[in-house]
Amino acid sequence: MHTKQSKITALYCRLSKEDLQGEVSNSIVHQQEILVEYAKRHGFDNTKFFVDDGVSGTVFSRPGLDTMLEEVKAGRVATVIIKDQSRIGRDVLEVGLLKRTFDEYDVRLIAASDNLDTAKGFDIMSIFRDVFNEWFVADTSKKIRAVFKAKAEAGKHHNTITPFGYQPSKDDPFVWDID
Repeated sequence: MHTKQSKITALYCRLSKEDLQGEVSNSIVHQQEILVEYAKRHGFDNTKFFVDDGVSGTVFSRPGLDTMLEEVKAGRVATVIIKDQSRIGRDVLEVGLLKRTFDEYDVRLIAASDNLDTAKGFDIMSIFRDVFNEWFVADTSKKIRAVFKAKAEAGKHHNTITPFGYQPSKDDPFVWDID
């Protein structure tokens, strides 16, 4: 059995392709800097990074997350630190199951930017953040589908690969002309 002192502090980072198109502050490097600073400032040592780069928060079979969960279930993790709750995932049910797993293995969860620390007890706002994170994905998906539908109805496409026998129109790159 591992003692609290020999256990690691898992620093988990995730960045989806959609996040990459957004602000630079969500980059993996930026998340790592935030987590290292937080760990140092609060006296967490024996840190280890687990990273999923380019993976959506709606997917819960991720290499970095899976490896971290193996460490958790092996009893080698004392604390998991994430930048914010959306980094661990954007599905209320799945995130709830992850939190239950952490609790089951006596692993403390800290979301640095959200001021969430399970050592301080239950945080009702945590549930609302999880709901908002899931809503954000659904809302974004709905908006993207609406844009694609509007383009299709106008005879335009969103594909960057021109099919054989066609060429991009000189007047509008979202219209194909027969070659």
